[in-house]
Amino acid sequence: MNRVRLLVLNAALGALDYRLPDGVDAPPGSVVVAPLGPRKVMGIVWDEGRLPGDAIAFERLRPILEVVPVPPLPEPLRRLIEWTADYYCAPLASVARMALASGGALGGPATMTEYRLTGAQGSGRLTAQRRTALEKLAGEQGTMRELAAKAGVSEGVLRGMAGAGLIAPVTVKIDRPYPAADPGHHQPDLSPAQRAVAERLVAAVEARAFAPFLLDGVTGSGKTETYFEPVAAAIRQGRQVLVLLPEIALTENFLARFAARFGAPPVLWHSSLKSTERRRAWRAIADGSAQVVVGARSALFLPYAKLGLIVVDEAHEISFKQDDGVRYNARDVAVMRARFEGLPVILASATPALESLHMAEIGVYEKLDLPARYGGATLPTVRLVDLTEEKPGSQRWLAGPLVEALRDRLGKGEQSLLFLNRRGYAPLTLCRNCGHRFKCPSCSAWLVEHRLSARLACHHCGFETRVPEACPECGESDCLVACGPGVERIAAEVAELFPEARTAVATSDTLGTPERAAEFIAMAEGRAIDIIIGTQLVTKGFHFPELTLVGVVDADLGLEGGDLRAGERIFSQIAQVAGRAGRGAKPGEVLIQTRHPDAPVIAALANGDRDAFYAAETQGRRDAGAPPFGRWAAIILSSEDEKEAREAAVRLGDVRPRLTDVQILGPAPAPMALLRGRYRYRFLVNARRSANVQGVLREWIGAVSFAPGVRVGVDIDPYSFV
Repeated sequence: MNRVRLLVLNAALGALDYRLPDGVDAPPGSVVVAPLGPRKVMGIVWDEGRLPGDAIAFERLRPILEVVPVPPLPEPLRRLIEWTADYYCAPLASVARMALASGGALGGPATMTEYRLTGAQGSGRLTAQRRTALEKLAGEQGTMRELAAKAGVSEGVLRGMAGAGLIAPVTVKIDRPYPAADPGHHQPDLSPAQRAVAERLVAAVEARAFAPFLLDGVTGSGKTETYFEPVAAAIRQGRQVLVLLPEIALTENFLARFAARFGAPPVLWHSSLKSTERRRAWRAIADGSAQVVVGARSALFLPYAKLGLIVVDEAHEISFKQDDGVRYNARDVAVMRARFEGLPVILASATPALESLHMAEIGVYEKLDLPARYGGATLPTVRLVDLTEEKPGSQRWLAGPLVEALRDRLGKGEQSLLFLNRRGYAPLTLCRNCGHRFKCPSCSAWLVEHRLSARLACHHCGFETRVPEACPECGESDCLVACGPGVERIAAEVAELFPEARTAVATSDTLGTPERAAEFIAMAEGRAIDIIIGTQLVTKGFHFPELTLVGVVDADLGLEGGDLRAGERIFSQIAQVAGRAGRGAKPGEVLIQTRHPDAPVIAALANGDRDAFYAAETQGRRDAGAPPFGRWAAIILSSEDEKEAREAAVRLGDVRPRLTDVQILGPAPAPMALLRGRYRYRFLVNARRSANVQGVLREWIGAVSFAPGVRVGVDIDPYSFV
């Protein structure tokens, strides 16, 4: 019978039944267009019997309109979509939509217009900008935007050159092949430890079976070069590789290392790609011609035709957890995709998540160690600077020992890095006359001053406003005071102390695109920067051989508050940023400014005793029944009306299940009680490992009817507690 059940990409519609016209074939996984009333909807043909719903009489079924000319979603990907929706309590359609993340990819063959020099020199005198463009664009071809960036001129200059016949349009196919990676392009000189680990990983790739690995290597141990060997093995087999990175800013550094090893760049997938680039990448991934894909967490759900290996680099990173929409953890979903596909997965980190270490300890993951830095480099020495004794001056944030260490490195011509995980100039601005504090109108958060761009910004919803000349409350002028430091304020202090030093602020504001990140990396590697001042963005992935000093401005930031993972998060951040020091031939030093030198996490960092910290953190988690020894889940109810949100939370709380293996705390206003204009109430669920948390939550929430304005969000294994 030509009946098909579609998973329609609208969570409110559920599954819908259609029939196939005579002569039309649409196996499971096929992407199709079907009628729905007067509209057309897109859906995926799903496996028989796997979607709920009663069957409709065949004679009542409408025919599908079109089978989209793309390969069907593979069976392992369909099982992953089902698992993700079930585990994270998300609509199946919302998860499936991530696999079809490029709408343009679903169309037929397409072309685009690029430009290149014609070879003409033009008549009359050339302007300086046109002369520069002619010099820099020799042999180049690309879009107007790409060529303008390469030439360092505006698009208007190039359009003028096109009108003068200096550049000409060229029609190219969007879906043209990517340059092929050569697994034998360059064979690196691996250490014996690297070689042993690489051989084990290569054997796993050749075995073509599910095998989860935890690659635990100290910073600078050469984890990337090591896992490049199983990548090469997969390429030799004609199979695809996925490498997940936590930050777009890391891709440029990774691309250079990849190209040096394989002679060609990998295929990129992240949110900054243009729609034509996403189309080209999606179709190459689906037809199997994309050999190695490097991307953010969303690359995990793409329809790889012949996947052979998954690598999750910096696997401890919390940015692998998505906090809106489908709230999944890409690290854990990567392991499940490898399981469904039957292939190895490598979780690489210098500071593995406690859950990953536990899985290795109980034998689920195979742990591979790289305990020493590559090439004889040594780990940096670590010193604590007790801010209760070494107090910075008034309106200063750098203590004397750190200032002297910076001066010493400047004298030696070496680079330094100052780390403070707080963007902007100051986290709070207030009026010294009336005490007015600048608060976001849509969130329970103070506005952060960004002095470089003269704005006050909310880091939660994106609201921005100019810094006023007078207090909006009392009208007094010249009365606004910046309270506390951000990286911009530290940069200003460095500029006052060392006016001759060349500095760079490295945050998501300044390195928000791969191009900006590439420029920063080139300047740092070219010794054009003396002191880097950065947030968590600089804690991972970067390798600057001349960087010998790391200063942690405020190691206590984040220790207080309701973050149940605060200790592990701070240890990971500081250990990672400390690992930027002394990666070359020169020894490194790390100075950690703290007011709590006896705090367990700070003491562990000072003593370099990671195992002791993890042991204490593990015991604390075990005592609290927290992951990996118990389960957490959060329920957030929100509404634009505070009363409506509160009443919904109370109504849900009144029918909470009473179970011996599930404890439900709340409802209570969420720590971020107002977010993006919505009032929020939260439940926190703590359950034993044996409990079916997802089943409990579905039955509990499903028993309550909520007002149309109320949203209910479920977060399994939460990382954010705001």
